[in-house]
This record gives sequence, structure tokens and C-alpha cells, in this order.
Amino acid sequence: MSIFVDNFLKGKTVLITGGATGLGKAMAVSFGNLGAKIGIVSRKKENLEATTAALSTMGIEIDYHVCDVRVPAQISESVSKLEDSLGPINVLVNNAAGNFISKTEQLSPKAFDTVIGIVLQGSSYFSLEMGKRWINSGNHGTILNIVATYAWTGSAYVVPSAVSKAGVLALTQSLAVEWGPKGIRSVAIAPGPMPTEGAWKNLIPDNSFENIMKARNPMLRLGEPSELAHLAAFLISDAASYINGEVITIDGGEWLKGAGQFNMLSEMPDSLWDAMKSRRGK
Repeated sequence: MSIFVDNFLKGKTVLITGGATGLGKAMAVSFGNLGAKIGIVSRKKENLEATTAALSTMGIEIDYHVCDVRVPAQISESVSKLEDSLGPINVLVNNAAGNFISKTEQLSPKAFDTVIGIVLQGSSYFSLEMGKRWINSGNHGTILNIVATYAWTGSAYVVPSAVSKAGVLALTQSLAVEWGPKGIRSVAIAPGPMPTEGAWKNLIPDNSFENIMKARNPMLRLGEPSELAHLAAFLISDAASYINGEVITIDGGEWLKGAGQFNMLSEMPDSLWDAMKSRRGK
């Protein structure tokens, strides 16, 4: 189901990092079906080829380039190649990510470097590349970053990701102020748990843990990638042209439930509620 008019994103050329799988692929499908041209980058050529072929059969204009977002020279080459193929890029989606659950004391420096390199450095390097191009050409642009609800609070057992997402949050808000006068918007989405085949294997030990995640969410379910894609489509559109530096949370209210000191009382049995009511009447 689409909530948008036909060709809502016509005239947009969107580059999505990590666009061949998961949330990136969901956004590519959504944006493409709304009339945007799509460029995707990833380290795995086989995933890029498969997604490009699948979206092409849907009538979406799409191209890809193999790129490690941790390497600035590859970023510059990818942008140039995709602009030669698709025309000037006016939207960047920093979606590429790496994450895994681990006790922090068991992590090596290389594990930190990998996640921070992909998430924080990759988002920064791509933003810098596109920002320079837009500023030098006098063109306007939009940067959409995918962060996480723990970007504000931190989170145990995913410390490299938490550090990186907090940095991308700061990047979003900093560039919104500095580059806003130059016609460049920076916005972000903080998704809660949304099952995708690749990431879910690294983050969910077994089905029982998934059920726990559903139970602690006020909506009693997990999110769908298409739900994030609808929100993303609005944020990169001209309809959102006055939204700058904002981070939109899409998690069913999960992080709010965890933040409230007494929210755990939803688990309290009715007998205790009755006892508390009785004590108030005395």
C-alpha cells in the first residue's frame, strides 16, 4: 500500500549506501516506485546485481557500484560513476551499517574499528563527498541518516554501534545548522527493531528472544521495513523541505516504555493494583 500520489519522488536521484539488502533495499523499492532514480552501493557485488535486476523488472531506473564506505577514494569513484549513469544525485541515504551482540570485554579493537568505520566514518565520508559536490555546484541536497533509538541513551552489548550511531546523530544535527544556509537538509530516522534477514541473524540469539522483544513493545510487535520506507520517502521529499536537523523515531513507543521509571508496572497483576487502591482509600 502506498500513501503517496503517483511519481511523488519524480525528479529525485537517490544514492543509498547498503542499498542492496534489508532496510536499504526496502527504501530503494519504495523510492523507485514513487518515481525516483536509484543508485545503490555495497561491498558485495552479487547482492547489488540481484537487487538491481529485481528492481529493474519493476520498471525502476537503478544502477549500482561496488564500494567500501570506509574508503574515501571508492566513495568518490562511486558517486562519479552513478552520476554519469543516473544524472546529478540530490539525495544521500546513509544506511550502511554493521552490528552484532557481544559482551564488550570480549571485543577486539578490530571489532570496534569495523563497526565505527562502516557506520560513523562511512556516513561522515559520504556526507562530506556529497556536501562538497552540492556546495561547489550550487545545487541543493538532502541527507537522510539511519541511526537508532539508543543513539541518545547508549546500549549495553552493542557498544561500537551505540558509539557510532551517537556520532551520526551529532553529524545530522551539526550539518543541519552549518549546511542549511547552503540548501542542504540533514535529517535522520531512529528505527526500533525491524527484522531483516542479514542484520537479524547477528542480533537475535533465537526465537524466544524475539518474543521478548515483542512483549516489551507497547504495540506488541516488531516493525516492518516498509513502514520505515514510507517515512523515509516523506522525509526526502519536497513536502518535508522545512524539516532540518530532526530525528524521527519509529519504534512503536519501545524506547519510551523503557525510559519511564514506572512503566514496568504494566506487568503487575490486578491483585496488586487492587491492594494499592485499597491502601489509598485508608
